[in-house]
Amino acid sequence: MYHSVDHFDEDPHLVTVSPARFERQLAWLRARDLRGVGMRELLDAHAAGRGRGLVGLTFDDGYADFATRAVPALLRYGFGATVFVVSGRIGTYNAWDDGPRKPLMTADQIRTVAGAGIEVASHGRHHVSLPRTDDTELREELEESRAALEELVDGQITGFAYPYGHATSREIDAVRAAGYDYACDITPEAPSRHALPRTYVGDRDGPLRMRAKVVRHELRRRSRV
Repeated sequence: MYHSVDHFDEDPHLVTVSPARFERQLAWLRARDLRGVGMRELLDAHAAGRGRGLVGLTFDDGYADFATRAVPALLRYGFGATVFVVSGRIGTYNAWDDGPRKPLMTADQIRTVAGAGIEVASHGRHHVSLPRTDDTELREELEESRAALEELVDGQITGFAYPYGHATSREIDAVRAAGYDYACDITPEAPSRHALPRTYVGDRDGPLRMRAKVVRHELRRRSRV
């Protein structure tokens, strides 16, 4: 689980990875015969028994630096990824955050990213904590976001990521009912296809921390089988 790839002086919420560190993290994966892919490809591969050696790479929020810095690096390594876009904030900035202002991808950047083979998925309309919404707002966050993104990329949007990783059984059921094929969480109490756990990756994650996180994630996954 990534967010932003950029140079930075201040990063109070630890959402930014420097371009140099990101490049080294991709190289670390490739050196271990691991290939980064989007979540849709990962889930399809696992269903077909071809998931060995694949790692799902996700980027929340849809920052502009995903298009300008992350995607070029991913393509150099032959990697894919999924970017979760906040549909109501396209071309603006991270208004939900009390940290440094970061620009979000424009519509043209999102179309370019999708054209490069990167999976575009939904992160809701306004990056709100879904458990705090009423039923009407929840439905709008899920359905209107997907509709807007499908029109933008002229393709199907099948994935969702819960803003802040906030999801109770109500939100998980609503995502499933809205027709999403899968949804990414962070540390769900009851992991499922619509509450997939992810491992945070940040700028402090060098080789030893990367290895520890891969092992920890694999142990957690096996413990649920």
